[in-house]
Amino acid sequence: MVNPTRGILYPARLPEFHRLPAPAGVADLVAWFWIPEWDIEPGRSSRQEVVSYPALNLVVEREGVSLAGATTRASHRDLRGQGWAVGALLRPAAVAALVEEPAALIDAETPIDAPELLTAVTADMASGEGRRERAVSSFSLWLRARVGRSDDASLQANALFDALMGEEAALTPEEAATRLAVSLRTLQRMTHRHIGLSPAAMIRRRRLQEAAQLVREEPAADLATIAAELGYSDHAHLTRDFQAVLGIAPRTYRSESTAAKPTAAVSAGGSTAGEAEAQHPVSDTERDDGRSDE
Repeated sequence: MVNPTRGILYPARLPEFHRLPAPAGVADLVAWFWIPEWDIEPGRSSRQEVVSYPALNLVVEREGVSLAGATTRASHRDLRGQGWAVGALLRPAAVAALVEEPAALIDAETPIDAPELLTAVTADMASGEGRRERAVSSFSLWLRARVGRSDDASLQANALFDALMGEEAALTPEEAATRLAVSLRTLQRMTHRHIGLSPAAMIRRRRLQEAAQLVREEPAADLATIAAELGYSDHAHLTRDFQAVLGIAPRTYRSESTAAKPTAAVSAGGSTAGEAEAQHPVSDTERDDGRSDE
């Protein structure tokens, strides 16, 4: 299921954002597509802050196509003027066809020479109602042709991603290795090859995303309860993780989130879901310019 707010630190600040599920034909390659659109009045900007999913994103914007690597820190991007982006949060099966060494893209991105993809998606995004669905269709056709058929090793890597990041995900690398019937060393090699991060780093990122969402959306929940629910040893451990990655304490984050005023709508699966529950407008990856998630 596409989660409409996880990874977004201040959903109420976002312009229009849509997360669309991957079509069946590329479900082995893409976790979901994300499409922000913004129109900021002259002289103003909209700051978007995100703690991204531990995955790579393939992103199409008017300026070109880029591949953004997994990230190790929170980030922001200041949106100005009018624009859009169409991104795909990639599953491991898609990665090998796009980059030889994902670890080289940690906290970085690289341009991708894909003029056909750029032309098709740009035309789709200018085509009025239904543009997002058409852009996803064009993107999916291009990606399927680029990657080809997923082999057994790629599908096993997808299973690894699900064990670490999916619903009821493993709490430790050892648990994930047991579920997949592989050694811990094999698990580590797989995540390095297909994502560029260690299994432990992926689990820490997922827990921090979940913690931020709970702190923001459940103001009555105390930090000790949230910490225990997510497998932290105590709430002090949760606080250290928050401060190390987000730069603020959970209580401060809760106060800032409560004070944020609704400005936009979000969609998961293509339909607008109401006032402030928007998504990160530029991807589930973090970098200094905030491109993620998306």
